[in-house]
Formats: sequence, C-alpha cells, structure tokens
Amino acid sequence: MPVDERTRQPFGILHGGASIALAETVASFGAVASIDRERFVAVGQEINGNHIRPKLEGTVRAVGVPVHAGRTSQVWSIEITDEEGRLVCISRCTMAIVERR
Repeated sequence: MPVDERTRQPFGILHGGASIALAETVASFGAVASIDRERFVAVGQEINGNHIRPKLEGTVRAVGVPVHAGRTSQVWSIEITDEEGRLVCISRCTMAIVERR
C-alpha cells in the first residue's frame, strides 16, 4: 500500500486507520480463500492493531497468517512492514464464517 496523501494523517505519518483497513483486507482475502464461497461468507468480527513505528512515505506490505481456522471463525495475524522489512504495525483480526441466506 502506498504511503502518500491518501493514507497519511494530518501530522504526515501513515494513518493507523489505513493500516487497520489493510490488515482487515488481507484477513478477508485469506478467509475467503479457505471457505466454500457458494455456501459461506467471511465477515470481520474484531480487529486490533499495535502501531510500532511511524511511516512517512514509500510503501508498506502486509502478510497475513492464519492462527486459527475453525468452522465458524478464523483468527489471522497480520504484519505490516516497510521496504526494509521493519515492523510498522501488527494486527490480529477475527473473521466470522457465516452461512449464506
């Protein structure tokens, strides 16, 4: 994700909300890749994040790893890093797996 005028907060650093949105996007993609999308949908249930270091410009990369993949919920750990691999944010996202109506 680029760190620019679209993703920075008024003080010029990467907005925490942008990091959390990126983290939930990664968890969502991971969750839907592992379920039967004709029968189920994955929706965000809870997310938290710890912002470790500020990022003023450039890009960040998010990688998600499943911590738990159950029948009705999944928990994902997402690390957001800068170009040098330094941790910018770490997040945990719980996805609810819900049967389609």
